[in-house]
Formats: sequence, C-alpha cells, structure tokens
Amino acid sequence: MKRIPRLLVSMVFFAMQSPRVPAVSPYVDVHTHIDELTEKSVELAVQAMQGDNRAKYLFLPSPFEEVGGRSFDIEALQMITKRYSDKIALLGGGGTLNPMLVEAIRAGKTSPELEKRFKDRAEAIARQGAVGFGELTAEHRPSASTPSYQSAPPDHPLLIALSDIAASHDMPIVLHMEAVQDTMPIPESWHVNPLPNPPTMRPNIAAFERLVAHNPRTKIIWAHGGWDNTGIRTPALVRRLLQAHPNLYMEIKIDPLNAGLNSPLDGGATGKLKPEWLKLFQDFPDRFVIGSDQHYPMPENQPQRWQAVITMFNQLPPDVRRKVGVENVGKIYKLRSN
Repeated sequence: MKRIPRLLVSMVFFAMQSPRVPAVSPYVDVHTHIDELTEKSVELAVQAMQGDNRAKYLFLPSPFEEVGGRSFDIEALQMITKRYSDKIALLGGGGTLNPMLVEAIRAGKTSPELEKRFKDRAEAIARQGAVGFGELTAEHRPSASTPSYQSAPPDHPLLIALSDIAASHDMPIVLHMEAVQDTMPIPESWHVNPLPNPPTMRPNIAAFERLVAHNPRTKIIWAHGGWDNTGIRTPALVRRLLQAHPNLYMEIKIDPLNAGLNSPLDGGATGKLKPEWLKLFQDFPDRFVIGSDQHYPMPENQPQRWQAVITMFNQLPPDVRRKVGVENVGKIYKLRSN
C-alpha cells in the first residue's frame, strides 16, 4: 500500500481540528492582507479576533507589480478600516513604492525623475499615519494574491533611499525576500511563466546585509521567517544575520497548505517546535514578531495560517511569548497592542 506523506497527514489532521486552538496569551499579527477591498472583509477579520487572543492587526498592501488593476495602497485600506482604528494599524507602499521598484528594474536604471517620485511617495505615506513601509519585495515567489515573479537587488538605490526615509520617521521596512546564497535555478514548483533569461536567481544575502547595514537606525523586518521556498533560510543563517545586525527583525509565518522548507514545526503545521528554532527564539527574544500572512476573506473550511503560527507560538516559554506576541510589536512599530 502506498504510504501517505507525513506532511499531508499533518495538514489533513490540521484541517479537521475543531475547535481551533486560541493563543494562550495575547498577540499582534503584524502581517495580514485584505484581498477584497470591502468593509465586509474587514468585519470578517475583526470577528476572527474574538476568542483567539488576537490583540491587534497590522494590514499592509501586497507587493503589487504595477499601479492599477487589482493594486491598492494605504488610502484604500484607510477607507475600509476607519471603524476599527483601535484594532487595526496600517502600512503603506506595496501598491505604489513596489511598482516603482519594478519599473526601475525593467528599465535597467533609476532615473532622477523616478527617484524623486519614489521619495515623494514615501514621505506621503509617512504623513498619512502609516506605521511602516511594506510590503516590498526583493525576490518574490508567485502567489495567488501576487501572481508575478519579481526580483530586485535588496541594495537597490531605491531601497537604500527608502532606508534613510524610514529612519527619519522611525518606521520599519517590511521586505519579502526568498533567500538565495548562490546562483540557482528558479524552482519548477514556483510555476514562473514566462521564465526570465537566464531562468536563474541571483545571490542576495550579501546585498541584503548591505541594505540592513546602510543605516543602523532603520528597522528592517524580513517577512515570512519559517516559510522557506529555497532551502537557504535556515536557523543557522537567521542566527548569523541577527548576530551581525542589531536592526534586523523577523516575522514568523507557517503555511499549513505549503509548509515550505526549514519550518519551525516538526511535521508541518501541527507538530512540535524544533529545538534549533526554540533556541533561536530564546537567544533573540527581542527580534521576532508574529506575521501570519493571513488573507481576508479566507475560506473557513481550509486550514488557517494564523492557527498554524499560533500552534508554534503556544509552545514558546511565557517570557519569550510575551515579547514575540506584543512587546516587540510596540517597540518596532511604535504602537500599543490595545
């Protein structure tokens, strides 16, 4: 009889769990998305807070490829979330700054006019009360909400400029970047079509370190820790980068439908916290936050990303859990959890 993969068994079990298990202490989810720009979507997100110990959301636009079509930014989010300002804070830039970065990459240069537009827009986002810049991307695997493959050097001149603007306003930058240590082929599982020529990804860790080191006052948040799509983002790499860069922070995401590589949990979304990840959280308790990458609306009959990451969160020691859940969020984003 053919053996059913352990991860598949884990995900099926996870999908059947009822009732869903809440967080054992309060937490803020710093990385959530609205896919349908309606107040109903926001109401669903707020209703989901009840009973799971979620203290606050941070909504941010996805890293869109271009302005127009399905893209949007902080202005649209402000319109549909204004009734819930006590429960929701917003970031900006994914729908406007990220398309400008894509524009510069396609052009092969950054014109003075584009650089001015980029800086002016970043300043406008800050004036509108955003608590951070994001979601921007340097290496993006296509997804349902953002189906394009995107690749840009993490130390691109526009990102360097944004680092200085972010520092001047004490606002963090949320960067989506699949880790690439050496030139490697784009994985077939990414379903990139059309493939670039050549169909490879360039190393980005050294360039990422240059971005983080450029302005030590800039808080850089590397999104989607625990959801590794290249096999490079190991606990060892994370440890080295956190040791080297005091202004680097990490979100934690666990996708129950696509666990990826180097997950913090043994066996997918329902397992035990791995010792090497527990040690990492204990050694750097001030550098991690919960960023589930939950999208709203999301069908209730499928595994939820927030529940997967809370399965990990609940296994942290109480002192570490308190920092990861709420205290670090207040320090990084300059906001209260309630």
